[in-house]
Amino acid sequence: MYAQVDGEPFPIPALNFAGIDPTYLRKIAYFPTSEAPGTIVIDPQNHFLYLVLEGGRALRYGVGVGREGFVWSGVATIHNKQEWPDWYPPREMIQRQPELMRAMSQLQSGIGMHGGPRNPLGARALYLWQGNKDTLFRIHGTVEPWTIGKSVSSGCIRMINQDVIDLYQRTSVGAKVIVLSSRMAEPGPASIDQWRQFH
Repeated sequence: MYAQVDGEPFPIPALNFAGIDPTYLRKIAYFPTSEAPGTIVIDPQNHFLYLVLEGGRALRYGVGVGREGFVWSGVATIHNKQEWPDWYPPREMIQRQPELMRAMSQLQSGIGMHGGPRNPLGARALYLWQGNKDTLFRIHGTVEPWTIGKSVSSGCIRMINQDVIDLYQRTSVGAKVIVLSSRMAEPGPASIDQWRQFH
């Protein structure tokens, strides 16, 4: 599952398992739910993403999630998917981390970084929207697989590149995504405005 990936425009090496808890490697898990197969359920507290399958099962992936102050919960849909996406960090992130500008350039949609092996979105990205609004949250790959199972991001859900490629192939645009609260309460409406004040 975690061998070198061939046939990509950029190299994806075999996963270095050093520093990665095997708990967070991809597996089939027991997951009884009333949600339809194809739904994605993200459990930030336990750092798992579940892709609902038939028969009370799910494909479970380990993820990295937002650190304190960058946590989001709610229900969204996958609006679009991209391979090797460009990254456009929010203006507020650049203000917090001005050193990011050294890696940025003027792209078609603004200041950002072209997709590639150093891009923090990794090999794939799934873009989460609510209705006609971009939540600014993504499910994406990572160039830092050792952060899987930790709360370190600015809110997005990061996955091992081999895992995000697998999820990308199994997931359709329009799929429902449920992000549970970190307190494991039932998911409520997402507070996008609250998230934006941090970004």
